[in-house]
Amino acid sequence: MERIDRLVRTWIASEQEQEIEDTVSEIAQGNATLLHIVKSLGDFLTSEEDDLRTKGVEFLSLVLSRCPHEKLNRQSVRTLVTFYCGKLEDTETIIPALKGLNTLSKLPLFASSDAVEVANALFQHVKMRVLVHSQRFVVYSIIDNLVAHHREAMKNMGDEFLRGYIGLAEGEKDPRNLMMAFAIDKVLLIEFDSAKYIEDFFGITFCYFPITFRPPPNDPYGITTEDLRSALRSCLHATSLFGKLAVPLFLEKLNAGSPATKKDTLDTLDVCLPVYGAGVAREFARKLWNALKLEIFQPTDPVTEEKALKTFQVLIQTIYAASPEDKGTENEIVGLAKDACDECMEILREPEKSQAKHAIKVLCAFMSTTPSVSRYTLARAVPHFVKLFLNPDELPNRAPTLRLLADLIEAARQSMSQDPEVLPDDGNVPLLPYKDEVLGILTVGLKMPASAYPAIDALKSMVLTPGLLTHEELGFIVHNVDEVLQKDEEESDLSDVSLDLLSTISSFAPSHVSGNTLPMLFTALPDRAPPRDAEAERVKYWRTLAALRKLCTQPDLFETLVVRFSTKLDLICVPSSPIAEGEDREPSAAYAHSILKTLADVLSIKIEKGHTDVVKYVDRLVPRLYNLFIYSALASEERPMVAPDPRLLAVAAQIITLVTQSLNASRQETFVKAVFAAYLEGDVSHLVDGVQKIPADKTFRPFEPSAPTSQRNLLVLLSAAVVPLYKEVTLPVPDETKFLDNLLQWIPVHAENAPQREALIHLIAAVVNRHADKLDDFLTSNVHVFWLSHIADSSVSSDSRKNAIVVFKWITKALLVRGYVDATKNVDRLLELFDDECVSWDAARAIGRIPGTDKVLTKRNHAVIKILYAQKYTNSVLPRIIEGAKTSQSSRQNAYLVALAALIKSVPKSTYADQMPSLMPLLLRGLELPDNEIRAGVIETLQAAATSDDKENNIVTEHAASLVSTMLKNSLVSQMPSVKVRVAALRYLATLPSVVRYDVLHPQKATVIRELAKALDDPKRAVRREAVTARFKFTG
Repeated sequence: MERIDRLVRTWIASEQEQEIEDTVSEIAQGNATLLHIVKSLGDFLTSEEDDLRTKGVEFLSLVLSRCPHEKLNRQSVRTLVTFYCGKLEDTETIIPALKGLNTLSKLPLFASSDAVEVANALFQHVKMRVLVHSQRFVVYSIIDNLVAHHREAMKNMGDEFLRGYIGLAEGEKDPRNLMMAFAIDKVLLIEFDSAKYIEDFFGITFCYFPITFRPPPNDPYGITTEDLRSALRSCLHATSLFGKLAVPLFLEKLNAGSPATKKDTLDTLDVCLPVYGAGVAREFARKLWNALKLEIFQPTDPVTEEKALKTFQVLIQTIYAASPEDKGTENEIVGLAKDACDECMEILREPEKSQAKHAIKVLCAFMSTTPSVSRYTLARAVPHFVKLFLNPDELPNRAPTLRLLADLIEAARQSMSQDPEVLPDDGNVPLLPYKDEVLGILTVGLKMPASAYPAIDALKSMVLTPGLLTHEELGFIVHNVDEVLQKDEEESDLSDVSLDLLSTISSFAPSHVSGNTLPMLFTALPDRAPPRDAEAERVKYWRTLAALRKLCTQPDLFETLVVRFSTKLDLICVPSSPIAEGEDREPSAAYAHSILKTLADVLSIKIEKGHTDVVKYVDRLVPRLYNLFIYSALASEERPMVAPDPRLLAVAAQIITLVTQSLNASRQETFVKAVFAAYLEGDVSHLVDGVQKIPADKTFRPFEPSAPTSQRNLLVLLSAAVVPLYKEVTLPVPDETKFLDNLLQWIPVHAENAPQREALIHLIAAVVNRHADKLDDFLTSNVHVFWLSHIADSSVSSDSRKNAIVVFKWITKALLVRGYVDATKNVDRLLELFDDECVSWDAARAIGRIPGTDKVLTKRNHAVIKILYAQKYTNSVLPRIIEGAKTSQSSRQNAYLVALAALIKSVPKSTYADQMPSLMPLLLRGLELPDNEIRAGVIETLQAAATSDDKENNIVTEHAASLVSTMLKNSLVSQMPSVKVRVAALRYLATLPSVVRYDVLHPQKATVIRELAKALDDPKRAVRREAVTARFKFTG
């Protein structure tokens, strides 16, 4: 007891946290009880000094709030409840007493009798108006605990509890307290007998509607306007008793409120009307319709219009959903639905008028209300539109008529169940009784240019309506759309929507498109390429290929596409009559390229959609491609061929990569064995399949020193098969290290062009990325030898060294991406080249480009990729580059600037944003480098920084004068030949007025306007356009 006495006296004197913790510790250890605390506080609790009395109760409440619950028994809880309730009578101790009661009300030993006593004490002694918001929160917390844990006891208090709570809650304004009060209100309205006090509850809830609260900056409670709005709304629709009181208030807000208030009111009506019930909805139906009609037919903004339509839907559903009226036929509808429909039908007699668009929206809203209203609406509207369309006097209005009908058909479709597994009964397909007449007028409308677009939209909605159209009717639609495609070749927009309709049909009924549309399109493709001057014919096959691209993603149709395109490629690339020497092969190459590109595009779409049939084309398409290109490469030694064109090979490689990506590891392994057998051993028998037979007297050996260029160019197809392999796939070679070393040595000696080099570089990078853990010898010994003999050796030609640096960069990149520990050591080697004037800039670019994204080492290609590799690389390399750019000699400084420019263009802005103060002076120096690509990259980086946050804008402001001068210099054709740089510089100038303070930029204004006048005479239109924008920004 002495220790407790000492702790109590010390706290009373100092109010330190430590005494509270020590007292709780004593209780937890069993050295004291709450009774001991009360005894020690005895004199303080009864002191005549207000301050001491308050501190005494405060100390007890603080200890109680932290005291382990098991240290309390029922008797002590009962005693404390009585004690604290008594202290509520004392205005000096009411605050700490409330805190104690809040703690007690949460305890398991707090009984229902205690709850009743506490509630009565609160209602009798607590005057909310004299308490600050944080103290009122404690009161609400106690009430919340009582309602949550002792609800039956509170219910048994009856009117006394409800009347007392309403008295406490009146006039509350604090957001946090309101959140608690609204939660309590909701429970009381739903579970308590609140009918007698419904007007009082209406007064303490609806007085806050609509919520106009805006959270203050740095609000510690994080309460948003939407939080309060949602909490209040949950009260407003908690009981149907509010209905007759609430709707007049809502009508008042709708008729006289601000746009924000109207939106809030509409959203609230949506949740309240179903609760208030059909009786209230009918009573106020006409007034609500008049208010909503104003927002629908004379909308102030699209959002309010949409919300008004939604509320009208809810109103109709509330009136008709549960009523006997919904069981009858469409002819028996009475009340608001009939009246509103009649009003809209009157407006729709003139479909060309602007009000017709709003009227049809109302009818469309009807479609998702109740079955009877939906049937009634269609029975009135569809025959009207059919009659209107067929009326000769209304011929000019056919297009707007079909547009309105299309909207209604789409609404009918959307009103049905969206579950594809649920097929509707015939009686539940809204448009079924009218489909023949509708199909008839849509077919007519399809043939007229003015009405074709709405007709196609309507047909698409009908096609997508489950259970509406038969198989034969789908075929009828396809036939008519095919006619439109044939007739309107010049109408590209109409062709697009027509193809979209056919594509929709093909997704579930492909036989019609396969049997009718595809033969028509394939027939339109010539077997030989149009000559160079036949532009119209070339445009025609482009459009046909675009149509096939859009239509043939469905598995059955894609299979047809592959078969027909494979045949077409054979006819184009290996014509029956050989290509004469000197004959123009460009048209044939362009045609074949377009066909291959279409195949690649469709494959990409299929992979995006997750189609599983792609894998089978490793047997049905890929062998045909290898056959065509290997045959053509061998045959080109004797006569000109189309297929060996590098552009065709690039697209064929894309197709092979896409198919290989979709294979599992086991199937990839089988496939790559056939590929390697062909490329390394000359055995093409397991790889190729096609009409052209590989000549037995020819050998396919692209790696042989004597191999012709046509064969070596096919290395891109080898790389295409290897790049997407899983890491589990083992290359079919005796020794991967030796294989990679052979490629490494082959590139500088035998590679004749960029595609050959890139193909093998990508292949090496892919293998190193997957199998680095078993290539130690290659990565140390072989790569080191390659470095010494092909990069470090200054006697080697500059071009060869530059190409070798690219190889080295890709090996480093492959290691970096997979998180290889020693990858950055290669950067040290590249830095050594900064003193070598022949290759210093190439080494610098390599350092900067190593972490950049590419299309080879990607997740889709199953590369091994560790997260944040680019950030880690930047964090390691960027400080060294900055330091080197500041302290090195002139030539090395420029190399560091090149590396910097390349790096910041390669990595996300977030990786270097914190370094912008140090980077800005260096970037400005980078704009003096005699390399247009570097300059454009630096300006793009500065552009990104200028449109960023205020911190970086301050950096821009600091260097504004230098930036303006440099950008003007780079924007004039007399000083900067590159269009890309001039455009970038002018675009940056246009950004400056919005990010640099006026007083800083104003001294530059006259100079800028004068120099921009020169840019306005630039020979390139793109530059002139940016100059106009920049001048407007500076003068506006």
